Amino acid sequence: MLNLMAETWLTLSEVAEWLGVHPSTVRNWADQGRLPVHRTQGGHRRFKQSELDLWAQSQNADTEEEAAILVQSALGYTRVQITEGSLEKEGWYQNLDQAARQDYGRSGRKLMQALTKYLASDEEEGRGEARAVGYDYATLGRRHDLGVLEATEAYLFFRTALQNAMHAAYEAAAIDSPQAWSAMSAKVNAFTDQVLLSLLETYESLRA
Repeated sequence: MLNLMAETWLTLSEVAEWLGVHPSTVRNWADQGRLPVHRTQGGHRRFKQSELDLWAQSQNADTEEEAAILVQSALGYTRVQITEGSLEKEGWYQNLDQAARQDYGRSGRKLMQALTKYLASDEEEGRGEARAVGYDYATLGRRHDLGVLEATEAYLFFRTALQNAMHAAYEAAAIDSPQAWSAMSAKVNAFTDQVLLSLLETYESLRA
């Protein structure tokens, strides 16, 4: 069932007016998957403003700079959803006490916040941001008696959740620009790879 609360939703005719096209054009685009659309319980088409904003930006994302801006915009709509059930399936999580579980439960949101800072920084500052996050993940693992393998598995779990959330935001907004998808993947991967390297280096230095 479509939840129409806590979001700005538009009708088909409102989207047609917003885009300056005929309502039948909006209907066809939505039915073809070219425009992000949702259905109410009664079968009516409804459009989420935030997804339309991303979609509109993606239509002009033909350069690396424009695609990078789109990645930053998408972060504003991205929500990293991590359920207790999915965490319970992880071996490293099963060995944690309640305090440790609460610490790790917050780390997905922190990872997304750090990615936001990374994208807004210059190259040197961005690397520093990523390395700081890796250090935090390493010290968190050490504080809760996780070995380097378990700490890495924990980080990879949250990295995957972040990547899936970003992909879901792009898919929900019907973004089909290859430039935008390529830029999103490249920037998220560059950030998360640097975090992982920092985590491993920190464990190595603490062990030494």
